[in-house]
Amino acid sequence: MVTADKPAAFVLRHPARGVIGGCWRAWGVLVLLASCGMAADWPTFRGPERTGVAADTGLLNTWPAAGPTLVWKTAGAGHGYASLAIAGKRIYTLGDGLSTAGDKDEYLSCFDRDSGQQLWKTKTGQPWAEGPESWHSSRSTPTVDGEMVYVITPFGQLVACATADGKEQFRIDLKAQFGGKKGDGWGYSESPLIDDNRLVCTPGGEQATMVALDKKTGQPLWTCPMKGDRGAAHSSIVVSRPLSSQTGGRKVYVQTTAAGAFAVDAETGRFQWAYPIDQTTAVVPTPIVRGDLVFFSAGYKRGGALLRQVPGADGGVTMEEIYGLKKELANKHGGIVLVGDHLYGDSDDAGIPFCAELMTGNVVWKKRGSGKGSATVTAADGHLYVRYADGTLALVKADPADYVEAATFKIPGSDARPSWSHSVIVDGRLYLREQDAILCYDLRK
Repeated sequence: MVTADKPAAFVLRHPARGVIGGCWRAWGVLVLLASCGMAADWPTFRGPERTGVAADTGLLNTWPAAGPTLVWKTAGAGHGYASLAIAGKRIYTLGDGLSTAGDKDEYLSCFDRDSGQQLWKTKTGQPWAEGPESWHSSRSTPTVDGEMVYVITPFGQLVACATADGKEQFRIDLKAQFGGKKGDGWGYSESPLIDDNRLVCTPGGEQATMVALDKKTGQPLWTCPMKGDRGAAHSSIVVSRPLSSQTGGRKVYVQTTAAGAFAVDAETGRFQWAYPIDQTTAVVPTPIVRGDLVFFSAGYKRGGALLRQVPGADGGVTMEEIYGLKKELANKHGGIVLVGDHLYGDSDDAGIPFCAELMTGNVVWKKRGSGKGSATVTAADGHLYVRYADGTLALVKADPADYVEAATFKIPGSDARPSWSHSVIVDGRLYLREQDAILCYDLRK
């Protein structure tokens, strides 16, 4: 195991042209703060805003054939496809059959951010073993909030643990307590949302489609039933503040289930709007919110749609369709990112990335890259990090002109199962969970 240098906390920008003296003194202060180890966080699935887009700049524009510099590699994450949550000096993930445990059960595990050393592991339950082996194991990325970390097991157990030592604080059975129902056969995969004092998640089904709990105790604050809901999907809730000047700053939660997209008032749990879709095998991608807009996609040739949230009756929010489901925007489970005014994602799970205009849905390019199989997409500093199921990671310009690979490398240990975990970029480093291993790479120039 290679020991990491302390991560830099800030991505430093060049002083403005023509400004001297004071800017350079400020630069020195930033360098000093960075040397103190103040670091950015990626505390939940797809980052702090759940966009899949990192704030980092000043990253490498190309890599050697073996990839960027490996800072450290560690073991003990277990089998699974959960991504990584990073907060403070710690990294969290979920998996079963850990190499550091003596059984095949599922564990929430915690690692040191600087060295990769495993700090603790807490058993969350039995492993998920339905269907072929490549479908096995957990998928829910933990969510970190101060002294607590939350995760949902494939069986619908919402587990809250202390970040300090992993001690379980409370546990809620989403099926037993809320009549929760999954809309497909792959188990729960959602990452819980922490918003103010609320712990928000999606049991699914008609009884309590979405619920808000007290994040410290797990006690219910509100439930939102949705008639005709087919069950929870795999996506995670995003926060929206549509038309704040016209709706009094109203905040809504946007989510998708097996029945389609919908929105709920954050304070009251009151249902706001729904955009139903025909039943499909599974709905996975997390919605994208920009201002009043909501883009969501479903795979298995279902498609992607763009909606606009508008003021409704009695101060609420409703929606109108900008364009309906377009099959060419279907995405199975790799996720879609919005960079500028363009969407980037995999074409269903074909391993053929696409770029499309957000406002029209028109595809401007669709190209096969160096990797094979379904592709996850994370964005940072004008580039896409396209991770194919065969373990190929490609650095691609986020450019609507064309798909151009600046570099590729093969992730070590990516031959046993599909390389489906979403990549994390934070604080100038790339973190990859590859089944039992976690790898940390330096992306800074």
